[in-house]
Amino acid sequence: MNTITIAWVAIPFFLGFIIFLVPKLNRHLTLWGAIASAAYAVQLFLKPSPINLNLLDSFGITLVADQLSAYFILTNALVTAAVVLYCWGSDKTAFFYAQMIIVHGSLNAAFICADFISLYVALEVSGIAAFLLIAYPRSDRSIWVGLRYLFVSNTAMLFYLVGAVLVYQTHHSFSFAGLKGSPPEALALIFLGLLIKAGIFVSGLWLPLTHSESETPVSALLSGIVVKASVLPLLRCAGISDEIDTIIRILGVATALMGVSYAIFEKDTKRLLAFSTISQLGWILAAPEVGGFYALTHGLVKSSLFLTTGSLPSRNFKELQNKPINTNIWIVLVIASLSISGFPLLSGFAAKVLTIKNLESWQFIAMNIAAVGTAIAFAKFIFLPPKKDDEQKAKPGFWVAVIFLLTGLVAANVIYLQAYNIADITKAIAIIAVGWLAYHLIFKRLVIYLPRVFEEFEHLVGVMSLTLILLFWMALA
Repeated sequence: MNTITIAWVAIPFFLGFIIFLVPKLNRHLTLWGAIASAAYAVQLFLKPSPINLNLLDSFGITLVADQLSAYFILTNALVTAAVVLYCWGSDKTAFFYAQMIIVHGSLNAAFICADFISLYVALEVSGIAAFLLIAYPRSDRSIWVGLRYLFVSNTAMLFYLVGAVLVYQTHHSFSFAGLKGSPPEALALIFLGLLIKAGIFVSGLWLPLTHSESETPVSALLSGIVVKASVLPLLRCAGISDEIDTIIRILGVATALMGVSYAIFEKDTKRLLAFSTISQLGWILAAPEVGGFYALTHGLVKSSLFLTTGSLPSRNFKELQNKPINTNIWIVLVIASLSISGFPLLSGFAAKVLTIKNLESWQFIAMNIAAVGTAIAFAKFIFLPPKKDDEQKAKPGFWVAVIFLLTGLVAANVIYLQAYNIADITKAIAIIAVGWLAYHLIFKRLVIYLPRVFEEFEHLVGVMSLTLILLFWMALA
């Protein structure tokens, strides 16, 4: 299995090289790379013990592939496959598919890294490839958004790298376990880099512009899976000590509330989805031990929603209220929105129930408020007017991609069938009903524009740095 793991990590990069040599196979090779990842993830689910690899003992370079990794690897495989299917009939070149499979491979590597230096390499490779995908249209706007993404991402990783060096200085190892006993400033710097990269709490406010201004398939990749490369290390770090676990839970609750607060008042469809991504990352961190299942569900939902909004006649909700959308496209929006709101029969319900059952008592009220907020935000999609005879048509690969993703949302229910009991079903429906009622009575009539000054990078890093230093000082002093 160790040999299979090393080969599996290398396959996407090899396929990316082959794509440049044989451009006509670009779609097929990228899809087969995603299928290989899905097969490997299934193997991890079936394997009772984790796979541990020590590549460079003197530096503590280690890889760990376990069931937590499996959730993220499977998400990566499904989202990548869906985006390939969506782009199948488009004019995307071999360069686009090569960068997609490189992103896919670097994310797979990040999901099994158990030390800070190999994680740094994986995140940097994924960041550069993601930048090339964002800038792919070569328009002034896309290049500017891509460069902004690259600059912020690289700056975040500089903080991270300094923190990793401080951990090594203390323990002579880059292992995640070295966080225990490291100075607070090392933890703060490492967390600052990961939180900015992932889009957690205040630092997450830099991501909505990137996700909303990228092309539809790239937005689906970024929000569905790329941001999670920095989330999995946080989940692993939560198991190192109770103090770190508490800090991550605090950040999870704060992120869930902050993201949904912005989403509720957002008037742009893609920006709403981007802010919702911030909120949903908070849900993943709020209960670290079960965050893998929530990450899988969110990846399927958010990628399907981004692909669907790319088929709408406008990004403005007010205009969409006066431009009835194709009924079939509306049905896809409703199903995905119900899942993320926690409606039974879709895996978003099971993921929310499992997460809530693993919360600490002090998190309970705040996360239920966040659940109501999610229902309010996605009521904007659910209550858009459909129209049967509309001539609006989706892109050729759209239906194959979204049916694939929505099927995954139904099938993923098997992971936690215990959620289907009278009490949890009733509570979920009540939360959604309260959210819809609040939307129609209050929020539908509100016209509030939140200032974008808080999305500027210099504000985010400064506030985030002070917040993290304060948290670690409180926890470790």
